[in-house]
Parts: sequence; C-alpha cells; structure tokens
Amino acid sequence: MRVDNYELSLTFLQMDNKLERKPALDELIANKKRDEMPRNGHTSGTSLRVREADEHLDTVDRNGLLPRVVWPDAQPSLRSRLMDHLVLLTGRRKWWSSAAVVQERARWLALRPAPHRPVRLRRNVKVDLRFAEDWPVYHIEPAGSGKARHHVIFLHGGAYVHEIVGSHWSFIGYLVDETNTSCVVPIYPLAPRGTAKDVVPATGQMLRELIESVGAQNVTVVGNSAGGGLSLAAAQWLREAGYPQPNGLILICPGVNGTLSQCTPADAARDVMQDIPGMIEAFRMYAGDLDVAHPFVSPLNGDLNGLAPMLIFTGTHDLFYPDIVNLANKAARAGVSVEMHVRNGLPHNYPLLPTPEGREARGIIAGAITRLCRSS
Repeated sequence: MRVDNYELSLTFLQMDNKLERKPALDELIANKKRDEMPRNGHTSGTSLRVREADEHLDTVDRNGLLPRVVWPDAQPSLRSRLMDHLVLLTGRRKWWSSAAVVQERARWLALRPAPHRPVRLRRNVKVDLRFAEDWPVYHIEPAGSGKARHHVIFLHGGAYVHEIVGSHWSFIGYLVDETNTSCVVPIYPLAPRGTAKDVVPATGQMLRELIESVGAQNVTVVGNSAGGGLSLAAAQWLREAGYPQPNGLILICPGVNGTLSQCTPADAARDVMQDIPGMIEAFRMYAGDLDVAHPFVSPLNGDLNGLAPMLIFTGTHDLFYPDIVNLANKAARAGVSVEMHVRNGLPHNYPLLPTPEGREARGIIAGAITRLCRSS
C-alpha cells in the first residue's frame, strides 16, 4: 500500500434543518476509553449508535442545542491498524517533531515546488484548468453527461505547507464519478509565501463568485485537515461580508485551532501522523503577520453564528480531535446544524485512507452529496 503526503477526504450528509436537543456530551466514556475498548451495548453490521464524548468537552446545558454525534461501537479494523504501522514506518511523524524541521522542510519545498497537476483521476472525467485570484483552479467534471448542476469546492490539506497530492485527486475523482457533480479545486499558495490574511479572503471571494454564478443551494464546500480550517474561515468571511452561505460545509478532520491549546501530550502520542511542535510552527508560518489565534488561522475562535450546516469527521487518535469536538459543540450552541462522525482509534484524515472505515466514510459523503444534488 502507498501512503501519500497528506491524505484527506470527506463528504456531506444532508442534515435536517431542525436542530435537535441531545444529552450532554460529557456523559459517556472517560478519555482512557479512547484507546478502543468496546463499550456497553452492541451494534451489528454497519449500524451506528449515537454516543457523546469525553472530558475534552465542556459540561453542556442539557437544554442547549447540541450536535448529533454518530459513533460506532467498534474497534479499528485490522487494515486500519496495519495502516497505522505503515505510516509510522514512513517516518512522516518526524516531519512535525520540531519547529526547525518544519522550517527547513518549507524552505526545501519552496525551492522545489511539488506539482499540482491532477493524477489518479478516472477516465470518465474531464479536466479544465482556469485561473482565479491569480491561482490555478482545476474544474473536474463528468465527461459526456452534460453540465453538472451541483458544485463542490474542495480545499486540500497539507498543514498549509504541502501541495495537493494523489490521494486528494483520487478522492476528487471518486466524488465526481459517484455524484455527477463538478468539483472546483483551488491551488492556493502555500506558507510561508501564502498567508492567511491573503488566502482566506481570496478563497471567500472565489466561493462568493461560484455561489453568485450557480446559486448557494448548488454549492457545497469540502475541506480536509488544513483545508477544513480554510473552509470554515472562508465561510466566516462570507458571512461577515454579507454574502450567502453555501449549501453545506463538509469538514474532514479540520485544523481549526492553530495554537493547539487543547491538545495534550497524550493526544500527540496517539497520532501516528502529526506532532504538536511542528504543527504549531506550520500554523505560525501560515499566520504570517497575524496572531495564530486570529480566526483566519484559528476559525474555532471566530463567530460561528449563521454558518452553513456542518458534517464533520474525526478519529479519536487525531491530534485535532479535542478542537474538532469543541468546534461541534460551539457551532451547535450557535444554532448551526451539526453532525459529527467519530471513529475509535482512527488517525488524522482516516476518510481518505484505503481502509474499510475510510471506504465507509467516502460512501457516506458520496451518498450525502447525491441527496444534496437532488434537493437543490
């Protein structure tokens, strides 16, 4: 099996417009249970049960609006456990071992930019390269089936220092083929050249133009990891500028807090891909002249009122897991419709990995986008 740099993925399950009241999110299991012991109650097949999380969550008023949490009572598959070992063998986690390592890697990548051209796409899609905000922007559409009505903007991850890679393109191709949508893929500038004060407004403008062109009901934003954080920040920019929100936000293991202030050494020890010192430095480089806590860099700190419905994916062994849970709580309290899918013992960006759990997440995403297409 091949593991590309920054594998990511996700997709949008259509949510009920009515917000539900759920039990408090601090009720069920303690943090030690994040190491995957089966809990009380059993599920069979692929059936899911709602479960609510751990001590990373603040105590929530039982009368408050809360996210819907879908949490299968299952341990990681054998293939997922093998994938963890494979990722560790690649040494990828060492990329984030210190600020100095990240600085040197960013300098090296700036001198030898990675290609961003599409790879691993299926033959039944067509590719059109355009430019917007002086960025290359790829439009991926179904071949020979007429103009797609629904559009997905996909914002790739890579800690703002890594370029889009093959696993992203594979996911994009899958999405276009399975859902008959047009996928818009901006190639945004990477840090340290590209910084949040420029990248977020430019992404927001691009999103605004697409919404004005095809209608907000026909636009869904999908972002993974750093791209998930950028998706959220761009949606906040849209709202602040008085523009309509997209149909929905699909956030795959999003990085929404550049300070990583809620992440503990225990969280870092669980993550086979990332470590705290290097990730903090990557966020700092992307922040540029801004404070890392600025909502452009850390959209968890921004106002979440009035944003589009969110579908969020995370694994309990993701370094970003505590902040992702906080995002789900905060957004729901702000009146946003939120559905969060959590998987035990799975790493950062698990929906893009070639595992049963990743395949299931991709199927959920494709099915959800298909339903959005039909309803738009």
